Amino acid sequence: MDLRVVSFYNKKENKNMKSPEEQSDLTQEQLNEISELSKRGYQLLKESLTPRAIENFKKIIDMQPGNNYALVGIGDAYRKEKRYKEAVEYYRDCLRYHPGNNYALFGLADCYKTLGQFNRAIDIWEEYLKHDDRNVTVLTRIADAYRKVRKFPRSKNLYLRVLEMEQNNSYALIGLGHLHYDFKEYEEALKYWKRMEEQVGNRVDIRVLTSIGNCYRKLKTFSGGLPYFEKALSMQPGNFYALFGLADCYRGMNQPNQSLIYWNQILEKDPENKVILTRAGDAYRNLDDLETATKCYHEALEIDYDIYAVMGLALIAKTNGEYEKALTNLMELMDKEPKNHRLYMEAAECYEKLGNITAAVEMIGRFQSLGIHNERVAEYARKLRE
Repeated sequence: MDLRVVSFYNKKENKNMKSPEEQSDLTQEQLNEISELSKRGYQLLKESLTPRAIENFKKIIDMQPGNNYALVGIGDAYRKEKRYKEAVEYYRDCLRYHPGNNYALFGLADCYKTLGQFNRAIDIWEEYLKHDDRNVTVLTRIADAYRKVRKFPRSKNLYLRVLEMEQNNSYALIGLGHLHYDFKEYEEALKYWKRMEEQVGNRVDIRVLTSIGNCYRKLKTFSGGLPYFEKALSMQPGNFYALFGLADCYRGMNQPNQSLIYWNQILEKDPENKVILTRAGDAYRNLDDLETATKCYHEALEIDYDIYAVMGLALIAKTNGEYEKALTNLMELMDKEPKNHRLYMEAAECYEKLGNITAAVEMIGRFQSLGIHNERVAEYARKLRE
């Protein structure tokens, strides 16, 4: 269970929950039985004995259909069992009897969030905030939901509001990191994730470490990411994200021999990973092991079409002096990625090697006619004209 909702199960009372006495005229004996069933049901729920808890709560509903403790209890039990659609029905029933019930609002919103219905979750949580606008659990949940629907300002404001109340709230710090990362503000994301790391020290979650490493990757300061991925790998040997991060950092640092160590470790566990096969092919090609590189590219293409595998085969053909073959592959790729400047550069170089300078100039002109300025392309065009 999410740590942020534990407090909801530990509360004894809720101002929005009416007592059974207030809901209907029952005998004292019935009220006593309902009270005992309710206590037993919530105890069973805490012990994760959900079927027995539901059985207790349903006995209450047989006597008192609108009992909010029982309706919420069944909703919570189904939510705990990940039967979210069934939980939704009981939370809704509770809200029909008791509009504004905090427990039902919280449970219903959490179900909608888990079902990926973020806008519906937001509506419910906003309703909850009308009753309790300082509940950090709900504030972080609603901030998470706004992040999912890419409403940056509202999400950020809610996370910051939580930090005003709890300076080092881990959910707000992690959420702000993800928020800025999602919007490609990697330096800001680093600021919050590093605060989280400093706060917990050696107890830092592996996901925080890989997230920090990924910020460095995105900023292309690859050496900065290495220690975070290394630490993550030491915590969990074989972790895919740590292996990928290390491999990609070494790739960015132009150390293909080092990157291969980690690409191959991934392939040992997942030999049909098309993306990793292509990356390994690139590393072998950069190490001039063209035979193994070709094998990797072909294995990737046997799984599914891959632009980068075709590009790799084109570059190998070019290296081997098979310029016509390289051009065939490059032309195929231009139809799929018409704005990729490297394709035009490589094709122009093939024409140049074939002695057809006119075709090389035309190829560069074809890219420039797209209205995209690229300094490397412009420099090559000047060289061709000379």
